[in-house]
Order: sequence, then C-alpha cells, then structure tokens
Amino acid sequence: MSIFNENSKVIVIGDRDGIPGPAMEECIKTTPAEVVFSATECFV
Repeated sequence: MSIFNENSKVIVIGDRDGIPGPAMEECIKTTPAEVVFSATECFV
C-alpha cells in the first residue's frame, strides 16, 4: 500500500550531504505520484 495515489503531486528537495533529489525522485517513480519539482540543495 502506498501513501501516494494517482492524484498526488510531489516536490522533492534533497540535501547535498544527505540524500540527493534525483535518488528520492527515482524512488517516487515507483509509485503512482507525479514529481513536479526535484532539486538538490546545500544547506549550510
């Protein structure tokens, strides 16, 4: 069971020293949700 359904829109903000945005985006692609924005930021 997924917390996302076909109407879900997802914004992914990754961390340079943690989990990058593209890695999380690949995980979300296995669900029916749509990734509308994905980025990796450096939080200092």
